[in-house]
Order: sequence, then structure tokens, then C-alpha cells
Amino acid sequence: MTGYKRTGCISCDGVTCRFYGIIETYIKITNRLRTDWLQGILPCFLSACGLSTKKRNMAKKDPTDLSVEERLKALYQLQTTLSAIDEERALRGELPLEVQDLEDEIAGLTTRVEKIKNDIKDFEDAVRQKKAEIAEAQASVERYKSQLNDVKNNREYDTLSKEIEFQTLEIELCNKKIREANTKVEEKTADLKAAEEQIVDRRQALEEKKNELDEIMDETRAEEERLKEKAKELEVKIEPRLLASFKRIRKNARNGLGIVYVQRDACGGCFNKIPPQRQLDIKMHKKIIVCEYCGRILIDPELAGVKADKPVEDKPKRKRAIRKRVVKKDEGEDGFVPEETMS
Repeated sequence: MTGYKRTGCISCDGVTCRFYGIIETYIKITNRLRTDWLQGILPCFLSACGLSTKKRNMAKKDPTDLSVEERLKALYQLQTTLSAIDEERALRGELPLEVQDLEDEIAGLTTRVEKIKNDIKDFEDAVRQKKAEIAEAQASVERYKSQLNDVKNNREYDTLSKEIEFQTLEIELCNKKIREANTKVEEKTADLKAAEEQIVDRRQALEEKKNELDEIMDETRAEEERLKEKAKELEVKIEPRLLASFKRIRKNARNGLGIVYVQRDACGGCFNKIPPQRQLDIKMHKKIIVCEYCGRILIDPELAGVKADKPVEDKPKRKRAIRKRVVKKDEGEDGFVPEETMS
């Protein structure tokens, strides 16, 4: 106890360490208590305080201290758990993607509707502006016509006539712009109605997809959460570097398998043949071995708890017997019997 470090202990909350220090000081001062008496009363006193003498020695086993066999077992259990999670997610199918696509489509249609409404508003503002210009031009025409009666020479008359003609052309141009704007408003209104109908349809489809997805989620959520908790517990038991390599292999694999067992003398992931010496190394469990073709971690079927299939041996092909045909004397080479012989 003299070499015990009282601060920064990782196996307790500090209370136990301080208590041991008090007891140690008390022993030095009194020097009367016997060691066996202290060992007999100390556990009882700690138990009354809600502490335990075993707490100091109950440190978690370091993942780096695990043997290769234990690491492979933990990895395969983790792979099995993650595969079960993938199966639960596969039950949803493409529903999450369909829901996301519908939400994106509705967002795009909503943006389109807002743009159409802004365009309609701009065209209506342009129509009002042109109508105001027409009213102003008509007032100018009436004023110029009234001034024609007071002209004194041809020059003034020509000037007023040109102004009247110019304002008349301006009115016609404004009327043309108004007709074009009204046509655009009608087209935009039709587009707005079609877009709003599409939004209603897409929202209805989205609601149905969401309800279907929620039903599946309710059925699989509890099992998926249980599997996730189990996966977290298994990840703690695996060395961080090995776990990172396993996750990288699993991410790059098509079927999500990072560790596979040997099947019929071949890799269970890419199904390429494994040399006999490498198979022997896998069964020895002395080191972690990966497939030289796909990079997956290889494990012995017995260690994985799987019954291995024996390789099927090719049966030798039987030779086909050739029967020779005996040609009779009376028959020709082509099996034809002459007429003379027949008679």
C-alpha cells in the first residue's frame, strides 16, 4: 500500500484512494494495529461505505491483450450483427428513397408555383402601366385636337398633326402590349393550375409512402435498436486499428461482408481458391489473414461456428463403349441386300 498512487486512479472515483490514505496514516501513527486485523475489518468498513475492495482491480480488459482467436470471434460476431441490421433496413426497400424523391419534387413544384405567381404579377403590373400610358396619350390627343382650331399657320398645324399621329401610334402599341401580356397571364394561369394539381397529387402520394414507411419502421425499430446496442458492445472489445480496417473493408465490399469463412477451399466473399498453406495458417489462428484477391478477413469455419461444406470431387467420366457392326456377306457395305440373294 505504500506505493499506491492516490490521485488520478482510473479504477475508482477517488473516495477509495483517499480512504486508504487515511488508514495508512493511522497505521503509521498508532503502530498498534495488526495487519490481519486491518484486513479483517477493512472490507466490512468499505462495504458499509458503499465501496468494494474488488473495485480497484476490476479494470476492463484491454482489446490489445486479446488473442487472435478472440479477435476473430469478436469480428465475426460483429459482422453477423451488422448483417442483421442490414437485413432489417432492407425490409424498407426503396421507400426512403421514394419519400426523398417525392419531397424534392414537391419542393421543386413549390418553387415553380412561386415563380409563376411572380410572373403573373409582373404581367398584370405591366398591363396597368400600359393602360395608364393609353389614358395619358388619349388626353394628349384630345388636347392637340382642340388646339387645331387656334392654329395661325401651316407650321403649327403640321406640328400638332404629327403629335396627334404619334400619340395615336403610342396608343396602338400599348394596346398590342396589353394583349400580349393578357395572353401571357392566361398561359401562366394555366401552368399555375397544373402545378398546383401536381403538388396535391405528390403530397397525397408522399403521405401514403410515409405511412407505409412508418409501419415498417415501427415493426423493425425495436429489433434494430437492440442490434445497434449489441454492435456497440462488440466494437468496444475490438482493437481500434483492427476495427477501422474492418469497417473500411466492409464499406468497399458489395455485400457488406468484411470477414468471411472459408467455403470449399475458397474465399467466402470472392470465391477464389485459397492455397493449402494459407488454409493451414487460417486454422492455426496465429495471425489475421486476409484474402489476396478481395482483401476480406478470413476465418476458420469451425471458429465461426459454421459447418463447412466439403469440396465436391469431379467423378471420372466413363468411356463410352463403341459397338462394331458386323456386315453380313449377303449385304453390301451400305446394308443393302441384292435382289438375287433375296430370291
